[in-house]
Order: sequence, then C-alpha cells, then structure tokens
Amino acid sequence: MSDKGHNHTIAFYNIENLFDTVDDPKSDDDDFLPTSRKRWTKKRYYNKLRKIGSVISSIGPDTHTEAPIIVGLAEVENKLVLSDLVNSEHLINEKYHFIHYDSSDERGIDVALLYKSNLFEVEHSETYSIYLETEEGLRDFTRDILLVQGKLQNTEVSIIVNHWSSRREGEKETEHKRLAAAEKVNWIVKLIKEKNPNSKIIVMGDFNDNPNDKSLALIEEQSSLFNPFKTVWSKDIGSLNHNWQWNLFDQILISVNFFDTNNSELSFEEADVFDVKSLTQYHGKFKGHPFRTYVGKKYKGGYSDHFPVYISLKSR
Repeated sequence: MSDKGHNHTIAFYNIENLFDTVDDPKSDDDDFLPTSRKRWTKKRYYNKLRKIGSVISSIGPDTHTEAPIIVGLAEVENKLVLSDLVNSEHLINEKYHFIHYDSSDERGIDVALLYKSNLFEVEHSETYSIYLETEEGLRDFTRDILLVQGKLQNTEVSIIVNHWSSRREGEKETEHKRLAAAEKVNWIVKLIKEKNPNSKIIVMGDFNDNPNDKSLALIEEQSSLFNPFKTVWSKDIGSLNHNWQWNLFDQILISVNFFDTNNSELSFEEADVFDVKSLTQYHGKFKGHPFRTYVGKKYKGGYSDHFPVYISLKSR
C-alpha cells in the first residue's frame, strides 16, 4: 500500500439527510418519502447523489489531482444509499469501498467511511454507542461512533468517525451529551494506544461544537490530539452558518505523532474547509452560505447545509 511522494487528502462531510425513497418502519424517515410534504422523489434523490458525488470527487487543496482516499460521512440512512453514492457518475471510477453499521439513532441516520482499498487496507472496524438518558430516565439514542483501523502507506492508522448530538434544544442544555461523546472517544483512543502505542489516530466528525468548546478541548487534551481547525476557523470561515455566524462543527483532529517526520511515512501538511463557490448560495440574503438541499420543507436542490473539511497528509 505504498504511494510515496504524494499528498493524500482525508475528508469529512455531513451530507444533509441522504435518505432513500423507501419507507423504513424501524426509523423516523417519513419526511423523506415521495408522499411526504418534502416530496422526496427518486428524481430528487438521484440529483442529490450526483451533486454529493461531484463534491466528494473534488475535495482537497487547489493543487490536488485525485479524489480523497478516505472520506468520513454523516447523515446517511443505510448501505443502499452508500452503494448508490459510490456508484454515482462522479464516483464510480474512484472505486470507493465503504463501511457502515446501522445505529439506533431515532432519525435513522448514521456515520460511514468511504475509502480506496488500493491505498487504505482495512483490518478492523466496529462501532461504539454513547449511553444517554432523557430527563424521564429513558434511553436517548444517538449516532454510534465508528472505528476503522488499517494500513495507510504501510502505517497503522485508526480513524474514529463521529456525529455528536445536536444543539437543537439549546447549546447549554445539550452540552452534557457532547461531553459524554468526548469521554467515549477518549476511552476508544485509550484502547487503541494500549494495543499499539505508536498507532496514528484520526478523529473526525460533525461534533456540533466549535474548536474552542469544552468537548473538543477534552479530546484534544486527554487523547493528545492536535486540532488544526482551531486556526482555520474565523468570523469569515466555517463549515456551516447559523444566524449569520460561522460555526466550524466539522473538524478533523490528528495524533501528534503525525508530526514525527523522522519515524513516519506520513506527516501532516495542511487543513481547510472546502468552501468553493459552487457549493454556496449564489445570491440573496444567504449568499455565500452552504447551498442546501432543503430549507425546512422547501426544496432548494443544493448539496448540503455543511461544507466538507479536509486534511492533507504528505507521504515520503
């Protein structure tokens, strides 16, 4: 699995509700059916696949010539939508494989990982659930955390993919949920390091928190991770916009041994938000914001309410 002298792009993308058009009685997917108020038809579904595929194939620095070798995804319904995505017109020649597990999330959305098997050799994958309770003491189900381990450039790499609880009921009111997820990530990292202290670790996701929030500080400090997105985020740069303020909920953190250029085949090069103009609203009061598929029930036909983020790794 060697590709010396190349820069490899690793990305994460919340793709805003990639549901198929078939009713799943086990999850709350009623909004995404042809008969729903959103009128989620096959035509709209395939348009979304084509658009998301075109974005994924392009993520990376201006100088890049290849699609990312690894892409973490949030808000996918099932294996069928992932199969349709990797076989869509812009991705079919990239020969992506994917890893996905169904979680108990009430909305039926999960995280997943796309990867190029000729460059990343998967050796193990599993998921971890986060135990949360409602105020009534009932189990509050959320997305599982996905761990994928394998060899990239002859280097052991562990990738942890996250989609933490949203702020819908208030930032402070839901903070404990994201702190619980951060504790679970720290526990997973500890397990990885017990088996292989030298393993390179990548923690990516939609954390529903910004780089300076407690949850991100917790995993950065306790798991000895570096967060390059602390310096990417600014008043003009983020991965999603709420009330005309940029948030950077989508981030990729790396273990500090990615900076050990003497003993590593891979080293950190750069990090950025992939916010090219084609992914933005062209006009109106939301000009420059992510061009969404839906705003409420209204179909806009865009890509996602999030921009992708990526890091670039240099191989030697």
